[in-house]
Amino acid sequence: MSVKEEIHSQIVGALANATFPINTPEDLLAAMPDGADTKCKAEDVEITAGEAGALLTAEDFPIESAKQIADTLVERAGL
Repeated sequence: MSVKEEIHSQIVGALANATFPINTPEDLLAAMPDGADTKCKAEDVEITAGEAGALLTAEDFPIESAKQIADTLVERAGL
């Protein structure tokens, strides 16, 4: 599995119990198991939910699924 695929999978997994749609960045962090400190790590790449939040804009909301947010984050992180 590539780093991109692993990080994507971890984001989807972290949001497995989230209720969608997620309407704000604050709601997204609240949906993460450890809030802003939730970490995704693959090989030498590590990103926290707080860091990932900086990659989002108001136009990204509402978020309709874990896959949607994972797709957006891995693309913008350049993975």
